[in-house]
Amino acid sequence: MSRYAREGRGLPKAFAGLLCLLVCMAGSAFGQELEATASVGKRLAVAADCVACHTAPEGKPFAGGYPLSSPMGVIYSTNITPSKTAGIGNYSNEQFARAVRDGVAADGTHLYPAMPYTSYAKMTDSDIAALYDYFMKEVQPVDTPSPKTALTFPFNIRASMMGWNLLFHSDARFKPDASKSAEVNRGDYLVNALAHCDTCHTPRNFLMGADSGKPLGGGSLGSWYAPNISSDKVSGIGAWSNDEIVAYLRTGHVAGKAQAAGPMAEAIEHSLQYLGDSDLKAIAAYLQQTPAIKSGENKARHEFGAASTDELTLRGTKPEDNPGWHIFSGTCANCHQANGQGTKEYPSLFNNTATTRADNLIAAIVYGVHRTVDGVAVDMPAFGPDALFTDRLNDQQIADVSNYVLSRYGNSELKVTAADVAQSRAGGPKAPLAELAKFTIPAIILVCLLIGLVVWMIARRRKGA
Repeated sequence: MSRYAREGRGLPKAFAGLLCLLVCMAGSAFGQELEATASVGKRLAVAADCVACHTAPEGKPFAGGYPLSSPMGVIYSTNITPSKTAGIGNYSNEQFARAVRDGVAADGTHLYPAMPYTSYAKMTDSDIAALYDYFMKEVQPVDTPSPKTALTFPFNIRASMMGWNLLFHSDARFKPDASKSAEVNRGDYLVNALAHCDTCHTPRNFLMGADSGKPLGGGSLGSWYAPNISSDKVSGIGAWSNDEIVAYLRTGHVAGKAQAAGPMAEAIEHSLQYLGDSDLKAIAAYLQQTPAIKSGENKARHEFGAASTDELTLRGTKPEDNPGWHIFSGTCANCHQANGQGTKEYPSLFNNTATTRADNLIAAIVYGVHRTVDGVAVDMPAFGPDALFTDRLNDQQIADVSNYVLSRYGNSELKVTAADVAQSRAGGPKAPLAELAKFTIPAIILVCLLIGLVVWMIARRRKGA
């Protein structure tokens, strides 16, 4: 339902009571942007961020058609309006639950895990029922079919998802941990079920399944990277205060720490900003007690860089002597200031997590930064070759300015090439599984030839005998 399921039985009464409390809270404590009379189902749909992936640009809400870039190709989201011809209007509650929590459509078609059913599987029966009521009774039907997903062989064989599900999908529903507080359990349910944070922030293995040994340890999202959000004080966000985490989730901005862009900006714009304080505090409380996952960094992401004096020392030099600074001075400094310290409207480039990873820095320059919070648009224009109304930069120019920013304001050990920029524009690094799939057809042909050769040799031997 969003980008890119039964309640536990036999629980002790204390567990059951806590679970009921969690469900009620998750469905009722959202921000002021949602009207006070909003149904539980609508609040859950917002928390699950269904609209972000099931609404195409300029399209009607939940009508599908949003192109989700994956390592295997483009996957188009489906129409989940109550249309009886193009949507889910003919679904029963049980069929809806199976699609949301197990990734199987009413006609038996297996969904790709771009639909985060592996996280939604933890949702309770009561939440699923409330969501079903919302989509069937409150969402406007749209009778326009969404585009069909057409991945290349062998990924177009949806039946293969049965094997993938056996390996990486669990139908276990959420069960509160009696050793944890109600707030932490509530955060657990939001992070790992409804808001499906684990879908992006947990790394993937060779078969694109979540690496359960590194929960929330950071994962690649095509051109972007979802950072480590475990409790580690260096690699993760353990050095953040709870108030800073709440502020980031609500606004996408924390001075001296980070700014949200890419898929995270979408999550904040469409979902997280509408959660109430109690929900956001629960998420922060849960994240602060997760296992600390170390990613190998020696310094926290937000601690890099300092103000620069290059405007004074490099003014008048030849562009070829320092191309990155000249691009920065002419294109970036007007907003981020010549020394990189930013303004009230534009963030500082030092003490900023965006300038400590080459992939996210490149993506921010190529695609820009866009999010709307509290009705106010936060925008940094795109500067890639396809940019509109701004200075278009080619791959080498983007590499040059990226290296300048990294060297002055971020992680100076990182280097960017024009090939890195081209890769980002093409959707990011290819997954090993997708690369291996290129050899599938040649391998099948080779096997067939070998089988044919063996059959021919056996036939010839029998004929000779």
